[in-house]
Amino acid sequence: MQVVLVQEQSSLDPADNRARLDSVVPDGVDLVVLPEAFARDFGDPGSELAPHAEQLDGPFVTEVERVAAARGTTVVAGMFERNASSGGTPYNTVVVRGNARLDYRKIHLYDSFGYQESKVLAAGPIEPATFELGSVTVGLMTCYDLRFPELARRLVDAGAEVILVPAAWVAGPRKVEHWTTLLRARAIENTVYVVGVGQPGPRYTGHSTVIGPLGDVVVEGGDDPAILTAELDLATVGEARRTNPSLANRRL
Repeated sequence: MQVVLVQEQSSLDPADNRARLDSVVPDGVDLVVLPEAFARDFGDPGSELAPHAEQLDGPFVTEVERVAAARGTTVVAGMFERNASSGGTPYNTVVVRGNARLDYRKIHLYDSFGYQESKVLAAGPIEPATFELGSVTVGLMTCYDLRFPELARRLVDAGAEVILVPAAWVAGPRKVEHWTTLLRARAIENTVYVVGVGQPGPRYTGHSTVIGPLGDVVVEGGDDPAILTAELDLATVGEARRTNPSLANRRL
């Protein structure tokens, strides 16, 4: 499976972000992953996001779907989704369009490191989100979800061999180390591929990374905008699970 990681910064202009989809999504690869909140950046901490949320049949998702079809691929990208419940507080949603279709609403909101995402966004339902791409089951998490190993384990229990983590991982002391360590931990403890795709610096940490099922770094970006490509050999998942049968050895 060929995966492209699009480490690009979203702006506060949704029309600009939509227009860039055409240039950053390549032809003919299996999967293209863009960051969290690519439809429109978060803005200043605590900013209201409801005025910038869209329906799932709105302009951003419509363009994601068009570009995915035109390129013959599957595109994963983050947005803020309108929500009729919870007083209209929007969801932080990742959409999958193309050869697969899924909408994942972020479960764990970023109430940490001085931020309070729960003041402007609603948490999604507590259930694992997976989709099938050919013969491969792919799971979805978003950014802060990475700090909760039980969600990754539930995705693996649902059959995931690859876990995608679109993110806007805020920069700061130790934050790159947290990001790369947690990506590696989720891969090793679950013997899966983990694909983390973040927005670049200076506001975010960048370092979009693919980790193999035994913890090997397949590809890793730096701080700056970048488009990275990785080949995922899914046979290595089975090999890893024979070498390290920790999933089979579970007692809890």
